Amino acid sequence: MGVVLLDDPHPAPDRAPDRAPAGAPPGPLVGRVLDWFDVHARDLPWRAPDRTPWGVLVSEVMLQQTPVVRVVPAWHAWMARWPEPVDLADASTADVLRAWDRLGYPRRALRLQACAQAVVDRHGGRVPGTEDELLALPGVGAYTAAAVVAFAFGGRSVVLDTNVRRVLARAVDGEALPSPTPTVAERARAEALVPQDPATAARWAAASMELGALVCTARSPRCEECPVLEACAWQRAGRPDDRHAARRRSQPWAGTDRQVRGRVMALLREALGPVPSEAVEAVWPQAGQLSRCVDGLIADGLLVRVPGAGPDEPVSYVLPD
Repeated sequence: MGVVLLDDPHPAPDRAPDRAPAGAPPGPLVGRVLDWFDVHARDLPWRAPDRTPWGVLVSEVMLQQTPVVRVVPAWHAWMARWPEPVDLADASTADVLRAWDRLGYPRRALRLQACAQAVVDRHGGRVPGTEDELLALPGVGAYTAAAVVAFAFGGRSVVLDTNVRRVLARAVDGEALPSPTPTVAERARAEALVPQDPATAARWAAASMELGALVCTARSPRCEECPVLEACAWQRAGRPDDRHAARRRSQPWAGTDRQVRGRVMALLREALGPVPSEAVEAVWPQAGQLSRCVDGLIADGLLVRVPGAGPDEPVSYVLPD
């Protein structure tokens, strides 16, 4: 389905969006969202004028599957402790995991430290500014590379996170929610909307993301506050249901391996020294599930099993050095 322009009363559903020529002003949809962003953008530390590429990269890793309200204090503490890649590269793994605290998915902390080490080794401690260079860093995927180019360096890139995908699925395609995985056609449509001017493209990336986070939310969209309400293809179609609903997986938190792993990691982060196996075994009643999760944490490099000094000494667990 093609792009629905705000001033087009008869949208052509089969027309592909036209790429704006260099120097052209933003299209109507983009312009409305940018104007909204100028008024409603949140004051976030990684958007401040004194932001650094490293600070932006840290924020993007922390924000993966973690709400902004939890990330802001963690980001401030992290940047105060490790303001440059070289600082994190030299830190102990145990300190990194403790600082990550309850942000969730602690493997992200290890990947961020590996990324910092690569930045030091390959780029003299300075975060690179091209997508190809960023993609070559450990743990940096297509979204993160594009986001750093846009938000740290003001460059033109296709920033396609969950929020942006949802905004474009509704406003342009008339879908309640995007497909569970991005498609080639979806990326092409998103790329065609990105303004050619790098600075405007970077603002569009932030603005479309912000609109998805604050207004065009997944469960309770505040459509009456949306700057593109009258042109939204989803509204025009009568707000149809999610046609991909059957393909989406929803896993409860209670009783999952994620919950077990989180409890084990919390115990280790708070400990002053090695934690005996009895204490680890006490965090979860199902021994088989607990054993599987502990083995998984060890395999992921998040935990170390320490054999007892003698036959009567129990096994203990510590965070990696």
